[in-house]
Amino acid sequence: MMTRELFERELSSLLRQRTAGTIALLSDSLAAYWDGHAVVYAFLCEHGSGSVDEEFDLDDYVWEEWQPPLEAWLASPVFEFRPEVFQWLADAPPFDAGP
Repeated sequence: MMTRELFERELSSLLRQRTAGTIALLSDSLAAYWDGHAVVYAFLCEHGSGSVDEEFDLDDYVWEEWQPPLEAWLASPVFEFRPEVFQWLADAPPFDAGP
């Protein structure tokens, strides 16, 4: 059985190989993208536009609820380029790792 940590490592690796602005379509209502530093998970709008809506943390509770479809996605990953995500990332201030 796959662990959340293994799933996140695999997803992170796949997303880092893609162009900025590419999302992983994890289900018809969940997506993820690489922000240059970490995987960001988000719900997709419910009104059918497919737009990225609200971000969330993939904690143990969410993993337990969504594990089967997330594991199925990893077996057959689907990605899409989203111009709005690309723009968010382009407009984001540079990451400051500190001294």
